[in-house]
Amino acid sequence: MTLSVAVVLHQGITTLDAVGPAEVLRFVPGAELILVAPEAGPVATDNPAVVLTATASLTEVTNPDVVVVPGGPGTRGALDGPVVPWLADVHPRTTWTTSVCSGSLLLAAAGVLGDGPATSHFAVADFLPMLGVAFSDERVVVDRERHVVTAGGVSSGIDMALTLVGELCDPLTAQAIQLIIEYDPHPPHDTGSLAGASPEVVRRAIELGVPHGAIPEEWAAAHG
Repeated sequence: MTLSVAVVLHQGITTLDAVGPAEVLRFVPGAELILVAPEAGPVATDNPAVVLTATASLTEVTNPDVVVVPGGPGTRGALDGPVVPWLADVHPRTTWTTSVCSGSLLLAAAGVLGDGPATSHFAVADFLPMLGVAFSDERVVVDRERHVVTAGGVSSGIDMALTLVGELCDPLTAQAIQLIIEYDPHPPHDTGSLAGASPEVVRRAIELGVPHGAIPEEWAAAHG
């Protein structure tokens, strides 16, 4: 049995938001990964050295079983593009619709999240409530009622995908895939969330590019 997994590409996505879940989900038995974008072809990420290639256009993918929506600085432009109406159209027929990082704002704009709960990157967390969605600071949030899974920032997409495998298949398969990709993180620093980051670390993160997916308040106010 084929399971179609559509990973949505839009200009300026964060690479790991897309590639992390894709690397996990490609091992699901019967999975067929589709990189989908408004138009098929190369899609620039937020890393100038990385370009991903969409294998299909949005109009060609009308009944995906699973949808993965990455975030990143390109979220701002995608909010007013064709991805949002496409999500609103396909979500009622998906088994699961998922997001990573600020991709949850695209789900919110499409009406997929309802009133939540949902999570996102901490840099854009304030915008979910502005869109009527209850924010959760959990790394991965499973909303079975709406068949939605949302993940926090960037690396949490791997956790989300492994959680999703448990829902699609079983815990044993999820554990086996985790072993295949040898996902056993032991980060050298305990600063992977705001809870473990000192003010100095937060200031340095801002200097280096956070918020990388922030949406202007005027957009949220207009669309809330």
